[in-house]
Amino acid sequence: MTQSDYRSLHVPEGLAGERVDSAIAQMFGLSRTRAADLISRGLVQVDGSGVSKSERVLPGGLLEVTIPVESDPLEVVPETVEGIGIIHDDDSIVVIDKPVGVAVHPSPGWSGPTVVGHLAGAGFRIATSGASERQGIVQRLDVGTSGVMVICKSEHAYSVLKNAFRHRTVDKTYHAVVQGHPDPLEGTIDAPIARHPGADYKFAVLDGGRASVTHYETLEAHRFASLLEVHLETGRTHQIRVHMSALKHPCVGDLTYGADPTLAKRFDVTRQWLHAVKLGFEHPDSGEYVSYESAYPVELARSLDAIRDSH
Repeated sequence: MTQSDYRSLHVPEGLAGERVDSAIAQMFGLSRTRAADLISRGLVQVDGSGVSKSERVLPGGLLEVTIPVESDPLEVVPETVEGIGIIHDDDSIVVIDKPVGVAVHPSPGWSGPTVVGHLAGAGFRIATSGASERQGIVQRLDVGTSGVMVICKSEHAYSVLKNAFRHRTVDKTYHAVVQGHPDPLEGTIDAPIARHPGADYKFAVLDGGRASVTHYETLEAHRFASLLEVHLETGRTHQIRVHMSALKHPCVGDLTYGADPTLAKRFDVTRQWLHAVKLGFEHPDSGEYVSYESAYPVELARSLDAIRDSH
């Protein structure tokens, strides 16, 4: 039996005139391909009526989406994914540059491209530890977040790096453009995170949640937004997005966590402005400290330049 995840939101003013598939992608954190698939299957309604993907949304309209959650075993489909870059490759690990719109591994309700599928399609042999669809995975990046991540190719590397992430000895550095100016300009957010009680696709700062610690510092302060460098002590799902939203400074473009759609549209930000720029750890074989970096994707660099020029 297939279960479904039902979600509904009113279309914000800033998305007025957007295509339905684009609005769904931005409001619910799905890929455009996934949104179009749901529309074609009749699982999307606007104000109670079915729509085509090219129809335009109006502000205040009720957008309802039913997302099937497949109960079948998750399968890794070997297929190369355009845009995934190989930063480093050796006998133990492969370090990649993950583009936006790609999940790390298959999961219920996700039918889009995955990192695991790409590596299988490209002929990489990955460690067999963990669930079959998550082999070699010791860290994750959201579908909507881009940047550097490591996957293990050997059992030894998997064991060593899984332990390093668990004991927080891996240096994880992100850059985020957030709305406004955090006060203080640098600080630590120590606030527990749990699944959102009213929407199970989101997370929130809640008493009784899992301990979550985020360190940030302001690199650039502009008229409408700030560029932050963020270091994660823990690695909770959506951690940076949740913590910045809790400070009332959500990542620009992150409509799921309260970003202003008008501001996102002004600077042509069609995703959350969040990128994993650097990853550092002791190499599982040599023990030598290594670090790998990822440059901003073109669309993030372009929007940041527009924000810089907005004074």
